[in-house]
Amino acid sequence: MAHDRADATETDAARRASGSRGINRTSPALNHRPRAAPSKATALVFGLISAALLLAACGADRDDSIRTAEPQPSELAPSGSIATVEVLVSGMAGPRGVAVGPDGWLYIADARAEAIVRVDPATGLADVVAENVAEPANSAGGAVDVAFLDGDLYILVSHGVVEGSGRGNAIFRIDERGPPTLVADLGAFSRANPPDFEVQAASGVQFAVQPYRGGFLVTDGHHNRVLFATLDGEVSEVVALGNVVPTGLAVADGEAFVVLAGPLPHSPEDGKVLRLDSDIATVEQIAAGAPLLVDVEPGPGGQLYVLAQGEHSGVSEGSPAIPDTGQLLRVGDDGRLVVVAGGLDRPTSMAIIANTAYVVSLAGEVLALNGLSDER
Repeated sequence: MAHDRADATETDAARRASGSRGINRTSPALNHRPRAAPSKATALVFGLISAALLLAACGADRDDSIRTAEPQPSELAPSGSIATVEVLVSGMAGPRGVAVGPDGWLYIADARAEAIVRVDPATGLADVVAENVAEPANSAGGAVDVAFLDGDLYILVSHGVVEGSGRGNAIFRIDERGPPTLVADLGAFSRANPPDFEVQAASGVQFAVQPYRGGFLVTDGHHNRVLFATLDGEVSEVVALGNVVPTGLAVADGEAFVVLAGPLPHSPEDGKVLRLDSDIATVEQIAAGAPLLVDVEPGPGGQLYVLAQGEHSGVSEGSPAIPDTGQLLRVGDDGRLVVVAGGLDRPTSMAIIANTAYVVSLAGEVLALNGLSDER
């Protein structure tokens, strides 16, 4: 995820007041109040996305408005280096990926709401900065991740329809006005360059996007590979993997990191963290030991943190984890994954700012896990 933190500019303020469909448009629907201070395994990716959509549909009395409030201690018991756990935002419809913007706010892809939501990590203030970004083409579709490159906001769409493009698996730039601009057609590349095993979705199922060397790395959990896309629209395969279901991405000190959800039954030993060298020529496993890994982020003290969705429910192929079994973990020097916080409800992604991890979940919440340690 991007971590370009800069003060909000006059241009940013002007965009907020512009009322355009692009960046920084406040939605009147938001209700916020500042707070103080190739196998069956690949179906997992469909389940992780569709669960976000089905969650809201299952409850007829669900309030889909975004809510923030005074600090709400979570029912989670802080553990490890975590001092407090707070609910920063609740009521999102189907949140997926998150990135830190140039203004230091959290930008979240809400697939079900077809919107990008911006959240102030200091106050909990939330607003919609882009709406109608991608209509889900099916229960597994929509805007699934966000990224910033040179100050511009980009979205990763997987199985969604973007106005004016007709593309469903691609990277788009969110402009100040008008519909999203197509940058790279990942689906066309995937159809023209299929993996060497049978797949259910020829266009792939893209999961995460990460800025890298002036372009983007993208994981495809269905085709089991990592792609690279340039701003000119060129797409190439940089890493082909086995039946491992790659999900989250991070870049730190010129190296890329990928986490794996693993094949059914998604055993902890299959939840692995991989490091790609600076030339993405070699892949090295650096840690393992948690089920259904979905994200990875560099944290304080040069440490690496990973997010596990939790124990697989076993209900069906592609079903999400059992509620309240998710974990935030730290990569230890010995290759073990050390639990920092447990009891998370089906987390999907995270961003780390200073000593706080902001965790997005299928429950429609953003949690602030405060107190990450600088020490190993």
